[in-house]
Amino acid sequence: MKRVLTGYRPTGKLHLGHMVGNLQNMLDLQSTYDCYFFIADWHALTTDYAKTGQLGNYIEEMVLDWLAFGLDPEKCTIYRQSDVPEVAELALYLGMLTPLSWLERNPTYKEQLVELKNKEIATYGFIGYPVLQAADILIVHGEVVPVGEDQLPHLELSREIARRFNYLYGDYLTEPQAKLSKGKRVPGTDNRKMSKSYNNAIFLTDSPDEISKKVRKMVTDPARIRRDDPGHPDVCSVFALHKIFTPAEVERIAEECKIAKIGCTDCKALLATSISESLADFREKRAKLAASPGLVAKILEDGAKRAGEVTRKTMKEVRTRINICPIK
Repeated sequence: MKRVLTGYRPTGKLHLGHMVGNLQNMLDLQSTYDCYFFIADWHALTTDYAKTGQLGNYIEEMVLDWLAFGLDPEKCTIYRQSDVPEVAELALYLGMLTPLSWLERNPTYKEQLVELKNKEIATYGFIGYPVLQAADILIVHGEVVPVGEDQLPHLELSREIARRFNYLYGDYLTEPQAKLSKGKRVPGTDNRKMSKSYNNAIFLTDSPDEISKKVRKMVTDPARIRRDDPGHPDVCSVFALHKIFTPAEVERIAEECKIAKIGCTDCKALLATSISESLADFREKRAKLAASPGLVAKILEDGAKRAGEVTRKTMKEVRTRINICPIK
């Protein structure tokens, strides 16, 4: 089986956008690929280095979310990035051969400097995170990386770094290929892309009451002012979520909206119920997992051992090729 590598930064709770996007991909991939799924805690420090008090809690919560959603440690390798120190060593070597101009042209670097202007992120770690990202992939010889179209430039940079290493030291590192995500764009409560950074997310761990409160605040058709005004579902974020969570009813909802047979309040109530019901099994399974002391620690320990077997072998070869090896 080909090897897949993907991960998440533990910077907060997972939300519906994660579920519909990469999390569903991970669930689908674990049965047909050799999957390595990691908690990118070093990457979390690139933007949240000043606030690390919740980092351990976020890591545990994320693993519980993964397990409750269906990721199986018997089918995939789940590990924490910082438990595999060889990743940092490879990132150091790759940083030595990566031109600064490659990092400066990274579109995310420029965008995040604007989006996160309230944080001091013009740091060595932030501009260099694509090198660490490349190390994450290359050290396990990741052949396939699930990405959205907006992440293709990041993956191409990893490929360029691998090519440069192979040119200098001989063909060894695997150039990763992209597997485009089929996930749909999930709007947040303010109609922007759902993101914890925008404070517009519905989290997987939200209770039915919390989901209902958030959905009631969602932005709908701005042209529909009165209850008897005909609606335009294609511009409504509530309807966009109905397409995902109420697919069997979506045609009826659209028609009734257009003729003002259903109002926004009723439409939102139906959506809140659909979302809550879709997460019912997840909530039940997660509660059982959370009641198992030491479960997350054991899974991460086992995952680090399995990943470490691969990364140590990689680094032994990398050191030899660079001539960072014992003198005999």
